[in-house]
Amino acid sequence: MTNHESLNADFTQRVVIDQASLPWVDSPAQGVKRRMLEREGAEVARATSVVRYAAGSSFHWHTHELGEEILVLEGIFSDESGNYEPGCYLKNPPGSHHAPSSATGCTLYVKLRHLDPADQDVVALNTRTAQWYPGLVPGLSVLPLSSFGAQSTAMVRWTPGTRFQPHRHFGGEEIYVVEGVFEDEHGRYPAGTWLRSPHLSAHQPFSIEGCTIFVKTGHLAPHQSAFEAQKVNA
Repeated sequence: MTNHESLNADFTQRVVIDQASLPWVDSPAQGVKRRMLEREGAEVARATSVVRYAAGSSFHWHTHELGEEILVLEGIFSDESGNYEPGCYLKNPPGSHHAPSSATGCTLYVKLRHLDPADQDVVALNTRTAQWYPGLVPGLSVLPLSSFGAQSTAMVRWTPGTRFQPHRHFGGEEIYVVEGVFEDEHGRYPAGTWLRSPHLSAHQPFSIEGCTIFVKTGHLAPHQSAFEAQKVNA
């Protein structure tokens, strides 16, 4: 395997990456580049990336055999189902297909091939206009995005000075910092930071300055695919 076919593929390891420090890597589509955060496989791969579409670029029609999750970070992303502005979350379930493009150019946070084949929920949600709910501690707001078996995806907003209790993640946790600065006892993570914490990892998170994060949990049980982990954890 080349380096791009196996990148941060040991899910038992904690990983912290400032995506802005990574090079842009060409995709098969002209004008579409990627900053690769994790990858297991060749061009068809279980992968997490930040993806940039140049204005007027498009990707060929394709099928997502094990699904896709997208968070639009900048610009307008489009496919046959509509146009999606910054803050939009899309979940394309296993077996779905589309031909994505961007007339204006856009930047996306993308997760590929990690959903249970039985998870057929389609989600298209603007997180900036949707109703958020109070979290478990004062200052915390949560917007659930997707849930199936042990796997859950949400946006979490921290007002300045918010602190959460110590806790452990069965099935692991993955975070992308969208805005502000997220922190825990292990470090300080500004916008654009990607964190992956393994099965049974523990921490006590907080945010002095305030932040908004994209969070996925329950999909990182060791030595298992996401859908195998869900079956064990259910």
